[in-house]
Amino acid sequence: MKPVRVCTAALMLAGAALLSGCSAPVTPDHYAQQTPKLDIERYFNGTLDVHGMYQDRAGTVQKRFTVLMRCHWNDGVGTLEEDFSYADGSKQRRVWTLRRTAPGRYTGTAPDVVGEASVEVAGNAMRLRYVLEVPSDGKIYNVNFDDWLYLIDDRVMLNRATMSKFGFGLGSLTVAFNKRDEPSPARP
Repeated sequence: MKPVRVCTAALMLAGAALLSGCSAPVTPDHYAQQTPKLDIERYFNGTLDVHGMYQDRAGTVQKRFTVLMRCHWNDGVGTLEEDFSYADGSKQRRVWTLRRTAPGRYTGTAPDVVGEASVEVAGNAMRLRYVLEVPSDGKIYNVNFDDWLYLIDDRVMLNRATMSKFGFGLGSLTVAFNKRDEPSPARP
């Protein structure tokens, strides 16, 4: 009788695994009740120190970088200036413009982004999807990015981004944002 129990348990586990693979994809609304609540117009306002790494699809770290971000908003339009410094000594600059289109919804543009990025925010999570022009070996490749950002507390946000081309995974980015304490405005 023991082999039958083991087979039944194995079949039940296999069935559960198959059913979980058929579940609906996660959207930012899945995190709507999570706290702290992310207000991107507040969080991405001021100066942030960013640390990250790019891993290829085998998991090997290919690039490490830091970013100095300076951000500000005016009437629902945000400017996020990113100055990248890579471990190999190279530098890069990207300036994002985010525009609020509805509660929890934004579009984003940057010079090396193809078209517009889609931004969704709910609870403590933000999803940013876009196509980025990535230079490699003297050529430019359009790469799909799917960024998930999670607010941990008032200062720290973590980001996990996957990169793909034609549906095939190319690698991932792991990024930590740390919001600087801004000096209080002078009082008269």
